[in-house]
Amino acid sequence: MRKVQNLIVGCGLSGMVLAERIASQLGEEVLVIDKRDHIGGNIYDYRDSSGVTVHKYGPHVFHTKYKEVWDYLSRFTDWHYFMYRVKAVIDGEEVNIPFNLDSLYKVFPHKLASDLEAKLIKKFGFNHKVPILQLRESRDSDLEFLAEYVYQKVFLGYTIKQWGVTPEELDPSVSGRVPVYISRDNRYFQDKYQAIPAHGYTEMAQNMLNHPLIRVELNTDFADIREKTLYERLFYSGPIDEFFSFELGKLPYRSLDIRFRRFDREYYQSGPQINYPENYDFTRSVEYKYYLGEETAQTVISEEYSQPYISGKNERYYPVPDQKNQELYDKYRRKAAACPNVYFVGRLGDYKYYNMDETVKRALELYERIEANEVRKVS
Repeated sequence: MRKVQNLIVGCGLSGMVLAERIASQLGEEVLVIDKRDHIGGNIYDYRDSSGVTVHKYGPHVFHTKYKEVWDYLSRFTDWHYFMYRVKAVIDGEEVNIPFNLDSLYKVFPHKLASDLEAKLIKKFGFNHKVPILQLRESRDSDLEFLAEYVYQKVFLGYTIKQWGVTPEELDPSVSGRVPVYISRDNRYFQDKYQAIPAHGYTEMAQNMLNHPLIRVELNTDFADIREKTLYERLFYSGPIDEFFSFELGKLPYRSLDIRFRRFDREYYQSGPQINYPENYDFTRSVEYKYYLGEETAQTVISEEYSQPYISGKNERYYPVPDQKNQELYDKYRRKAAACPNVYFVGRLGDYKYYNMDETVKRALELYERIEANEVRKVS
C-alpha cells in the first residue's frame, strides 16, 4: 500500500495549479497521475514536423479579465500577445464572429444594414452585446428579422453539428452566449489580457510542475491504483460519475474527432479560425501558425467533427447542458460532499465547461481555502 500526502488525478490546468501551490507554498509532497502519455491535459501542444506549434485537442487561446490569474501564470511563461479573430462563412461571405456591425454590411444591402445599425444603437446603445434570444423577443419587426437571420445563419446549424440537438433542447445559457455585438470591435474576446504562451502551453506546464516535491506518473489510471494508495487529500479532475462507478447513471458528453491536415503552402485560410455553420460536416477549421506568428513553408490546420462521447473510443470534451443532466450531476455532487478530504475540480469533476482562466481561478481559490484551513489547524 502506497501512502502519499496529496494525490492529484489529472495533469490538466486544475491539477497543475493545485500541485504547484501545495508543493511551493505548503511544502507538501504531491503525486500527479494522468492516464494520458503527456502532461497539460487538453492544453497540450507540440511542434509539428513542419515547424508549426499544434494544439492536439483543438484551439486554446488564453484570455482573462482576472489580473490575479494573469499574474499567476506569468510566473511560468513569457507571453506572445495575441487577440483572437474568428470568422464564419455565411451566404458565402467571411463574416466577423461575434456578428457585429461590420457583419451587417457584409451580408445585407447597404441601406438595410444602415437602418439596422441605427435601430440597434438607438435601442441598446453602442458597444453592447445583445444575446440572440433577447433580440428575438424585440417588438421591432426589423430587429426581429435580424435576430432570426443570425439565429438561422450563425447559430442553428453550428449548434446542431456541435451538440447533436436543436438549440431549444439545450440550456438557455448556450444560446445566451451567442450575441449580436453592437460594435466594430472584431475581436472574439474583449478581455484585458489575451495571449498565448510564447514557447507553447506544454513548456508552461513543465515549468509549473518543476518542483522537487511534485512527482508525475503518466499512463496511470486512477482505477488501477485506487485500492493501492492511501492519501491525506485527493484532488479529482476526472469524471465525477466515474468516481462513483456510475451508480446513479452516466453523465453524457460531446466529443470531437479532430482531423489534422498539412499543406505545402504558407497559409491555408484568411485567419486562425473559420466557422462553417451552413457548410460541410465539420464545425470549424483552425490554422495554428497564426497563433505564434510562426514563419514556415508549410501550414497545419485542423477540422473538428463533433460526435457523442463513447467510452473507450474518444475523449470527453463538453458536458451537455440541460436540466436532466444538471439534476443528475447535482445528485453526484451531494454524494461528493460526503467524501472527506476529496475535492472535485475541473470541467469533468464539476460537469461544467470552463474557460482556461476560470479553471485556474477556481483552482487558486480552492488552494486558498485549503491553506486557510491549515493555518487554523496550526493556530
